[in-house]
Amino acid sequence: MAVEFLDIDGPPDGSKAPPASGPREGSGPAPKVVTTRHPGRWVAAAAVAVLLAMAASALITNPAWEWEVVGEFLLAPSVLRAVVFTLELTALGIAFGFLLGSVLALMRMSGDPLLSSAAWGYIALFRSIPLILQLLFWYNLALLYPRLSFGVPFGPSFFDIGTMDLIGPVTAAALGLSLHQAAYAAEIVRAGLLSVDHGQREAAAALGIPRTRQLFRIILPQAMRSIVPTAGNEIIGLVKGTSVVYIMALPELFYQVQVIYNRNGRVIALLLVATIWYLVMTTALSIVQHYLERHYAKGRA
Repeated sequence: MAVEFLDIDGPPDGSKAPPASGPREGSGPAPKVVTTRHPGRWVAAAAVAVLLAMAASALITNPAWEWEVVGEFLLAPSVLRAVVFTLELTALGIAFGFLLGSVLALMRMSGDPLLSSAAWGYIALFRSIPLILQLLFWYNLALLYPRLSFGVPFGPSFFDIGTMDLIGPVTAAALGLSLHQAAYAAEIVRAGLLSVDHGQREAAAALGIPRTRQLFRIILPQAMRSIVPTAGNEIIGLVKGTSVVYIMALPELFYQVQVIYNRNGRVIALLLVATIWYLVMTTALSIVQHYLERHYAKGRA
């Protein structure tokens, strides 16, 4: 029995098929690829460019901005000291705020209803009261408690000290900023810890890893991916929030420029000095935040 193999790609009459690479008889030219045009983008970009040019012209050509006065006071010793003091207040508020906030976050996640309820009450209270009121409360704490006693709870006291001697204006400012920031930091840390898959905890527990090591070596490094962006925004907000302590006559940046423009009357120029320094500080913090986010994003799929 003979078996005949047919070329299914060739013509049925057995003639030789034309080369595949050549153009077929009667076919038209190859289609031309045309990129999509976006005229709306060009119009929007042109409009934004015109607005930016107008804004720059208004800033440069208007003598009322008094750029020469801005240059005179931008690096003035009193302004530089105020910038350093602002950064110190921010560092204290962030360090103690996130330390206490981390403790509150763990309390909120605790299975003990008393610990969880106490942490929830703290967060609800300090997030509900404006920062300026908290600062005024701590600043005037001596009106409620002239002296603070230290000893056995509900028992005898070993010694006491005057409230004004213990809590001065700087201490009151740092205390108010820290306690206020802790309420927000607690929710940031808690959200970051909850973002880690529960299977990570189960796998670590199955391997017999101690709970403290689970937290610091397994859970927290993964949680930092979610914590860093929100925490960065809070830190930047606190840099600007330190301006509220001007009510306590502390020489931070905003208070210092007020002192200067009340003396020389150059209000707009001194406000520009404060604006430039706040912009420098927040930009530097934003750069640090960017690199921290990139560091903790390593290994993410």
